[in-house]
Amino acid sequence: MNRNLTEWATWREIHSQPDIWRSWGAALDVAELRRWIAAQSFDEVWFCGAGTSAYIGDIIAAEIKGTRSVPSTDIVACPAQILAGARPLVVSFGRSGNSTESIGTLDALDALAPHAPRLHITCNKDGVLAQRGSDAPTRVIVLPEATHDAGFAMTSSFSTMLLTALALFDAACDVPAWMQALADQMQELLTKVATGPRPERIVYVGSGPLAFAAREAALKVMELSAGQIPALWDSSLGFRHGPKAFVTDNTDITVFVSPQDPTHEYDFDLAHELRAQFPKASVETIGPGGDIAVPMPFGTAWAAPLCVAVAQIRGATWAHDLGLDVDDPFKGRSTLSRVVSGVQLYPVAS
Repeated sequence: MNRNLTEWATWREIHSQPDIWRSWGAALDVAELRRWIAAQSFDEVWFCGAGTSAYIGDIIAAEIKGTRSVPSTDIVACPAQILAGARPLVVSFGRSGNSTESIGTLDALDALAPHAPRLHITCNKDGVLAQRGSDAPTRVIVLPEATHDAGFAMTSSFSTMLLTALALFDAACDVPAWMQALADQMQELLTKVATGPRPERIVYVGSGPLAFAAREAALKVMELSAGQIPALWDSSLGFRHGPKAFVTDNTDITVFVSPQDPTHEYDFDLAHELRAQFPKASVETIGPGGDIAVPMPFGTAWAAPLCVAVAQIRGATWAHDLGLDVDDPFKGRSTLSRVVSGVQLYPVAS
């Protein structure tokens, strides 16, 4: 495919993240939204979405007490089991806001938890999450149009929805200043990421929120390579308990390193062990003191987009090298699509 890598929308969307974060951090009315949240009646905060949107919830719930990640795919599949007796504030993430499971989650809430307050964080002002009303207290946050990625892979949409939710549910902070600082870090990081030869397979591991950042990183490479680079994720300590069998000589392994003790030590111990056991594999650390140094002054959840950006860059580069359509790696296959649709929804009895 005779195109320059920089011509792909996905590549531009990855590199647009610093500017998006700067402007959005200054524009988001955090104080007003936090007042609305505080005024609602609920027992627990649920973060809901599918795929990458679900992983956003995993990252946040691993950091913030009193919150849960409840994938919309689980709610749609087992609505009565999950929603019976629940009094949640349901935070739904959606790039398009039009996936079948996003719609199915709203249907299930209408039937089984009609008064549960809802907060929709979406990148598409015309999607169902942005447009559909309900009898429940509902707020909609529509992110800047630039986050409505045209490419198959979620990049700026992932990071900006994640940072938006952290701004609202983590401890109060100076959001514009933090977003500015993260944007500066990302700007510098994007100039430093080197992409080596394409590996046969790839592994991402981390601890706490960074374990779920590893999950998103693995998905990005697998999606962008259309499955031609098998990818695995796990926690730093969990990886030894069987999943390490995935490693072969031509495997790239990335350890996302936490700034916290003793987590930091466990992460680095795994990297040292893997280098000794698999000398022909490539082992890299990303984080404070890592091979790619990424300071994490605001905590690991806030730093997750920085770690994942390395996988975004490499995944897009390898997709280009494979001759794939970087913006639609599954073009011509009809096996995966940018917005999941065609799932049969079944009625939910109230």
